[in-house]
Amino acid sequence: MRGILVALAAVSLVRPPLPAQQPVTSSRHLGTVRFAISCNAAVRPRFNQAVALLHSFAFPEAVASFNAVLREDPHCAIAAWGLALSAWGNPFAPGSRSAEQLRSGQAAVDRARNTGKPTARERGYIDAVVQLYEHADSLSQRARLIGYRDAMAALTAQAPSDTEAAIFHALAQSVAADPADKSYTSQLAAGATLERLFAVMPDHPGLAHYIIHTYDVPALAHRALAAAERYSQIAPGMSHALHMPSHVYTRVGAWQESIDANVAAAAAAHREGAVAEELHSGDYQVYAYLQTGQDRAARRVVASLPAVARRLDPTRITTGAPPAAGYFAIAAIPARYALERGDWADAARLERLPSPVPYADAVTCFARAVGAARSGDTLGAKAAILELGRIRDSLADQHEAYWRDQVEIQVLDATAWEALAAGRNAEALATMRAAADREDATEKSVVSPGPLAPARELLGEMLLSLRNPAEALAAFETALVHEPNRFRSVAGAAESARAAGDSASAGRYYDQLLRLGAGADRPGRPALADAARFTGHQP
Repeated sequence: MRGILVALAAVSLVRPPLPAQQPVTSSRHLGTVRFAISCNAAVRPRFNQAVALLHSFAFPEAVASFNAVLREDPHCAIAAWGLALSAWGNPFAPGSRSAEQLRSGQAAVDRARNTGKPTARERGYIDAVVQLYEHADSLSQRARLIGYRDAMAALTAQAPSDTEAAIFHALAQSVAADPADKSYTSQLAAGATLERLFAVMPDHPGLAHYIIHTYDVPALAHRALAAAERYSQIAPGMSHALHMPSHVYTRVGAWQESIDANVAAAAAAHREGAVAEELHSGDYQVYAYLQTGQDRAARRVVASLPAVARRLDPTRITTGAPPAAGYFAIAAIPARYALERGDWADAARLERLPSPVPYADAVTCFARAVGAARSGDTLGAKAAILELGRIRDSLADQHEAYWRDQVEIQVLDATAWEALAAGRNAEALATMRAAADREDATEKSVVSPGPLAPARELLGEMLLSLRNPAEALAAFETALVHEPNRFRSVAGAAESARAAGDSASAGRYYDQLLRLGAGADRPGRPALADAARFTGHQP
C-alpha cells in the first residue's frame, strides 16, 4: 500500500494533451430527445443530439454539438442556452463552481441574450439559466440554484405541454433538495414528474438518469430500480449511463450488480478520456468488492490508481463526474481498502496527497485518525484530528456548509475513538452517539458510494468493544436500514447477537454474511470463518 501511495504522490502535474472534442456522430445511440426549437430545420437533429448528450452529462461533446448548431445557424439562441447549461457541469457535483466555469457560463448567457430572435418559450429557458450565473459575487450558489429551479417552474407553468421544460424543472428540484429534509419533499415532487413522463418516453436519457439521482437516498432507492435497469440500455455507449445504475445498486446492497456496472463504466470512461468518471467508477467498484469480501479484486483497483491519477486534469470538465470526484476517489479508494478490512495500522500510515479538494484531503485524515486511535496511537490520532479540524474550518471559510458539516462528523467519529483509546469511555460513547445522530440527519453526496465508516456502525463496534452487545446489536441494525448489506455491519450484528445470547438473530446474520461472501477470497476474512463455524456451513 505504501508503495502505491508514494507512486500517487509522485504523479507529474504535466499531463499529455487530449484530442480536441468533435461532435458525436449520429450512429451512437444516445436515447431519444425531441426538443422543439425555432432554429433552421437542418440543425434540429444536431440540437436534439446535443440535448441528449447534456442529459447524460457528456458535457464536452454537448458543447461541441451546440457549437456545431451555432456554426450552421448563427441565429439559434437556444443553442447558446445549451452552452450555458453545459458550462455548469454536473449539477449534482459537490462544491462551488470555479471562476472559469462561471466566466464560461456567463459568456454563453450573454451570447444567448444577443443572438437571433428566440421565441417566448426559448427566452424562458435562457432567462432561467441566467439565474445560475448572474450575481455570483453577491448571491450564494444555493440561492442561485433555487432561483434557477423557480424560473424553470415558471416556464413549465407557461408551457405545460413542454416535456423538456418539465424534465429540466424536475432535475432542478432534485438538485436543490435539502439533504436535511427527511420528508424528501423535493425528491418526491421531482420523481412524480419524471416517472409520469418515463412511462410514455422510456427511451429518454434524462428521465432514466434523473430518476436514479432523485431517488438516491435510502428510503426511496427502490423506486429507481426500473430506471437503473433501463438507463444503460438507453445510452449504452456512455460511461456515465453505464455507471449510474450502481447508485441504486449501492443503496439497496446489490453488490455484484454494482461491480458489473462499474467495471463496464470504468472501461468506457477510459476510452472516452473521462478520467474523473473512471476514478469515480473505481471508487464505487472498490466499495462493492469490499462488501463481498473480494479483497484481492479491490487491491487490484488500488494498484491501478497511480496510472489513472496521472491523467487527471483538474481544469478539464469531462463526461459525468467532475474533477473533484476524481480527487475524492484517489483519497477514498485506499482509505476504504484499509478501513473496511480493519487494517488499522495501514489506515494510520496513509499519506495525505496534494489535492485542490479539501474534503478529499479530509478522507485521508479521517482514515489516519481512526486507524491510529484503533491501533492505540493516541498521539497520532490527535495529530490527524487537528488536521481534520483545520480542513473543516477552511471549508467554513469557503462557505461550503455541506462539506463543513460532513467533516465535522468525521472529527466527532475520530475524537470518539481517540477518547476510547485513552480510556475515556463515557466521553467516547457520548461523542460517538452525537456523530451518529448528526450523520442520520443528513445525506451522503453523490460523489461517494457511502461513508468511509458509517457513524452508526462505528457506534456498534464501540459498544461491542465495551461489552454492551445488546445496544451494539441495535446500533448495527439501525446502520443496516440506512446502508443495507454492509459487510462490517452484518458481521457486527452477528457477533453482537451471539454475545447477547440471541442465537436466532446470530444465525440469521451469519447466514446473511455467508451469502454476502459467497464469492469472497479463500481463505477470507475471519468473520466469514466465524460464520461458517456458527452455522456449520462452508463460506
